[in-house]
Amino acid sequence: MENSLGNKEIMAKNIQYYMNINNLSRQDLCRAIGVKYTTLTDWIKGNAYPRIDKIELMANYFGISKSDLVEMRKPQPPSVTPAEFDYIQKIRLLDEHSQNLIMTIIENEYQRVPENKRYLKTYAESFAKLKEVKEYERKHNEEENQ
Repeated sequence: MENSLGNKEIMAKNIQYYMNINNLSRQDLCRAIGVKYTTLTDWIKGNAYPRIDKIELMANYFGISKSDLVEMRKPQPPSVTPAEFDYIQKIRLLDEHSQNLIMTIIENEYQRVPENKRYLKTYAESFAKLKEVKEYERKHNEEENQ
């Protein structure tokens, strides 16, 4: 019985996760997979477990595998919004001086505005990783040219 409860909780968290990242309301998902609002609410609260056909409908709707819904998710890095991804792509095209300038601005804002720290830290980490990738690519290209 305890294993069943754990599975309900995992399923509930996973449904909530995929609804959140897809910006879906309960009504949206109910319409998409053809279930009653109260049924979905029971799944989300961990009070009930969906039948396999409903799990398959949700997986297909979200574009994921059934195991993504029924198994415990591994921790993932914070997701990036399309706007954030666009900024990152633009920054990657800049030269190192411009990237350093942007990093300085981000670091200054990070220090100035405490409530922005969580988001700015993510950007700062992304840009630091970008610098590592650029350095790796530069060394790799130098080795190939020798």
